[in-house]
Amino acid sequence: QVTLVESGGGLVQTGDSLRLSCAFSGRPFSNYAMGWFRQTLRKEREFVATIGRSGGDKYYADSVKGRFTISRDNTRNTAFLQMNSLKPEDTAVYYCAAATYYTGSDNPVNYDYWGQGTQVTVSS
Repeated sequence: QVTLVESGGGLVQTGDSLRLSCAFSGRPFSNYAMGWFRQTLRKEREFVATIGRSGGDKYYADSVKGRFTISRDNTRNTAFLQMNSLKPEDTAVYYCAAATYYTGSDNPVNYDYWGQGTQVTVSS
């Protein structure tokens, strides 16, 4: 049974940084591509970033390109999302997800396992 647990969210001001972590357990972490998505009450779940099994194949949503960085540490079974220059429109619940068969996907249906999310709130 794969389990994903996000942490690192919080309340910050415009321009601040946060680093989200996603702790993975239950199966070999390096077998899965990882992704980050976000969701607000008004929107569907939105793709943020994804990373391949060995740390390559990184892709970002246009809205976060140049500000967010996805990474992973396969020795610690953890994925990360470094978020810099945060804006109020980045406010959302952030979810990490694991994909068994797909690499580089921005489609949430291609991800098999999901965490419960961590709230990020950016005040203006």
